Amino acid sequence: MSKPLKQIHLAAHFPGVNNTTVWSDPRAGSHIEFSSFAHFARTAERAKFDFLFLAEGLRLREQGGKIYDLDVVGRPDTFTVLAALAAVTEHLGLTGTINSTFNEPYEVARQFASLDHLSGGRSAWNVVTSWDAFTGENFRRGGFLPQEERYSRAKEFLATANELFDSWQGDEILADQATGTFLRDAKAGAFVHEGRHFDIHGRFNVPRSPQGRPVIFQAGDSDEGREFAASAADAIFSRYAGLDDGRAFYTDVKSRLARYGRRPDQLLILPAASFVLGDTDAEAEEIARDVRRQQVSGATAIKHLEFVWNRDLSGYDPEGPLPDIDPDPGEHHIARGRAQVRMYRDPIATAREWRERAAANNWSIRDLVIETGNRQNFVGSAETVARTINDYVQADASDGFILVPHLTPGGLDTFADQVVPLLQEQGVFRTEYEGTTLRDHLGLAHPDDIRHERAAS
Repeated sequence: MSKPLKQIHLAAHFPGVNNTTVWSDPRAGSHIEFSSFAHFARTAERAKFDFLFLAEGLRLREQGGKIYDLDVVGRPDTFTVLAALAAVTEHLGLTGTINSTFNEPYEVARQFASLDHLSGGRSAWNVVTSWDAFTGENFRRGGFLPQEERYSRAKEFLATANELFDSWQGDEILADQATGTFLRDAKAGAFVHEGRHFDIHGRFNVPRSPQGRPVIFQAGDSDEGREFAASAADAIFSRYAGLDDGRAFYTDVKSRLARYGRRPDQLLILPAASFVLGDTDAEAEEIARDVRRQQVSGATAIKHLEFVWNRDLSGYDPEGPLPDIDPDPGEHHIARGRAQVRMYRDPIATAREWRERAAANNWSIRDLVIETGNRQNFVGSAETVARTINDYVQADASDGFILVPHLTPGGLDTFADQVVPLLQEQGVFRTEYEGTTLRDHLGLAHPDDIRHERAAS
């Protein structure tokens, strides 16, 4: 007997801090004006997506003392944008990346609880950490935390926020027309937390929201990040969108859940994925090659190579061969505020591998950066892309995908119009929303139901 088909989860990422957007395309729009966010969100909701995802950058990135050329200057605050989108959508989940290193649990819990009320239960929090002192210079506490300290703080940060969300239980407020809202239970919202990173007490002043707590996302790929997700997250934002790597990541993370008393279906694996559509597979491949070359100019290629070499390579020809000098493995890096730097843990080995690949394929610096860093995940006709996405999900390489178009705000339109109907015809994607909250869309239980289930067992 064959197992039932998994339902695919789809979300849309509005790329603000990115290497994705093709700014030179005349169809590219603003990353600041609200009309861009509204168009993007309405398209995602029209396609019955689970949620919209916003990344957040706490400081403009620099390289060689200059602002990195793909950063978005003036990107609005995440909570402000999501709250505004709550007013122009009815079903779409609203997910924001909020940092646990340079914020405080009370203010973040209050903001998410408020967003959950305003949206009718559609909020989600992508819990991230910040790794460098460069970002910390924008904040009073400054500095940075070693990796193990970052996750220690993040775990306690999330646990503390959950204590605040849970400080309201049941029907503890009443509405009175004469006197306004008042408390039935004098203990409602009271909290005391004494821990290594936070020592706070008082009263949380936002009543229990429709979801109880926002849906929790986690985006770390380290062993600590995977363990954090297995212990506390509802979904993990993965970078493994390929079949083999995706299946390995999926198996590893899901296998960690049991030790926290959790089932595999209580954590969703949702990789980021880019796409290019064409009338035929051949046309899509041609478009994809053109998109990659627009995403990676000669100057961008040199900047990317500097991530690994940690040297000023501005004198090199991007259409020429790779440098014959080795990377500088020194502690101080030429790129500041860029998470990509951490991806290359052994720059000497990476440089050796890239030289071998460039020589074997006769690649220039720009060719190499295009081929190693900006390949789209799904390329083809609508039929090919729909089939591939479904194959990956049914093969347990993911539970769905967070789609990152290369055009904003209209880059999602063609996917919504051409690919989604094919997935619906296959019976693997919803034709209508069946619930009202983001937890409903994702098939996740309410925190109160989970608590009661554990108490009963």
